[in-house]
Amino acid sequence: MHVVANRLEEMPLFPLHAVLFPHSQMHLHVFERRYREMIRHCLEYDTPFGIVLIRSGSEVGAAADPYLVGTAVRIVRAQEFGDGRMDIVVQGERRFRIRELDETRPYLVGKVEPLVESEALTQETKELFTQAKNIFKLFVEQVLRRQEVSIDISLPGDDPVSLSFAIASLLPLENLEKQRLLETTSTSERVEDLLPRLQEQLLSSGEEQSYYRVRASDLASLFLPN
Repeated sequence: MHVVANRLEEMPLFPLHAVLFPHSQMHLHVFERRYREMIRHCLEYDTPFGIVLIRSGSEVGAAADPYLVGTAVRIVRAQEFGDGRMDIVVQGERRFRIRELDETRPYLVGKVEPLVESEALTQETKELFTQAKNIFKLFVEQVLRRQEVSIDISLPGDDPVSLSFAIASLLPLENLEKQRLLETTSTSERVEDLLPRLQEQLLSSGEEQSYYRVRASDLASLFLPN
């Protein structure tokens, strides 16, 4: 069901050569004047902005052409330097789909609607979720053990959607693969796609390159210590 135009949410957009999933964190160094203005606005009014993958164009300079599905993020930490540059940490909250683009302001603004899952949780999905959750916990434990970090972990809730995005954020996937997973509205389809990749990472745990993109710090926003 489409959302009528007067109910669309207006959201500042930050096009990047990166995909951020809900519940994950990202560090950003903000140096362009237009994005510094955008971040100050979001901080002042405690509003989110959207991270979208660039379809064509550059992160710097002229406005880039973004993919139409992105992730709304909230600023959880910000540091401004004397010359105006900023370091910020953002937390992914929810997905959105862009319905209109406004290029009349210094930074890109989208009129967006929520992107939600399109299926109910079936018994088959629950079993698939349980299997993925068990394998993911083993994977996380091996990452921590390999890096000599000792901590009991509790995975983020019993929500298959959150778990699927947690898995996707840690696997070594190309941006276009990540974007496809972000746009997918079927939980079972997303988990079915990720499960063999996760199993491959687990089975190859003895190889150094298996965790070349995963550090203990990458897990901080995905699990809570007991």
